[in-house]
Amino acid sequence: MAKHTILVVDDEPANLAVFSQLLQPHYHVRACKSGQQALGLLGRPPYPDLILLDVMMPDMDGHMVLSELRRQPSLWDIPTIFVTALNEADDEETGLRLGAVDYITKPVNPGIMLARIGTHLELKQARDQLRDQNAWLEGEVERRTRENLITQDISMSMLLQLAETRDDDTGNHILRVQAYVEALGQALQAHPEFKSELTPQYLNHIVRAAPLHDIGKIGIPDSILLKPGKLTPAEWSTMKDHTRIGERTIRRAIDKALDQDVAPLEPTPISALAMLEVASSIAAHHHERWDGSGYPQGLAGEAIPLPARMMAIADVYDALTMQRPYKAPWSREAASQHILEQSGKHFDPRLTACFATIQDRFASIQARLADPEMAQGREDSAS
Repeated sequence: MAKHTILVVDDEPANLAVFSQLLQPHYHVRACKSGQQALGLLGRPPYPDLILLDVMMPDMDGHMVLSELRRQPSLWDIPTIFVTALNEADDEETGLRLGAVDYITKPVNPGIMLARIGTHLELKQARDQLRDQNAWLEGEVERRTRENLITQDISMSMLLQLAETRDDDTGNHILRVQAYVEALGQALQAHPEFKSELTPQYLNHIVRAAPLHDIGKIGIPDSILLKPGKLTPAEWSTMKDHTRIGERTIRRAIDKALDQDVAPLEPTPISALAMLEVASSIAAHHHERWDGSGYPQGLAGEAIPLPARMMAIADVYDALTMQRPYKAPWSREAASQHILEQSGKHFDPRLTACFATIQDRFASIQARLADPEMAQGREDSAS
């Protein structure tokens, strides 16, 4: 095992010689004759494992040296023992208050000095090991958290890709509505009625949950989901069930994660469950209307969860501006005007007022994430 290094600071050459002779059989010894010299030596690594510091020195006494050491983060954990002829209780109290770990009076007893030095070096080694272990644990937690988030994102991506295979007409719909929800949420964070609720963490949950809003369409028959024409009343009733299917699917995922009888290999992150709770409410209620005329429950006003009210605007804007086999796309201006006209009917008036201030952001998102065939169609019509 490598020897520990001890720095001895004393203005008396005789004391330096005595301490060095006593310590060298056991430790590497470095010596300084003044406080200024000690601070200069401590200005760069390698740092000593322990410091023996005289109190009474000219120009810069031991108290001043220790005070300076405690101001430097790289040095404040080096144990310092005062070695001094001062033997009054007040002197010892002052030294300990400044941060010294021990106080030895001169003339020193060699056995006692070696014992105290050994004790404090063992304590420092234990602290260093604990610090390193804590740093490793923090790094491991961060790594596993990162892995869990990646796993969540991959799982969600696979689930969404599965959903998209059932509905080829949606194109970049998921990406656009997610971006619309984020833009609307960021604007609402400045609104006095929403800024306390829409914390950065909660908005993050909403944005991550947004792509799951139509996950229930996985349970809708192809004959209805992919029908190019208008749906019959019976077909429309079946199509509306995607909200309940989506909510039920996500709720089952939450319940399974919380099932203590089937515990996962690693704990499910609380943030993932919080995000799924938001996703469940969005899937269930994004077709509700502010005036109570929506589905599946006919909720009205603030009984509709805020994330679902946000998704309603994003989803309708995208549906209007997107080309479908049964309709041509609306212009962005016409879609925005429709949403503003539906204030207090389909949409929360406060959300539509906020939307009015960021129409350009919605238009920019729509242009940036337009489906390739839609973008080509706009270019052709413009030429």
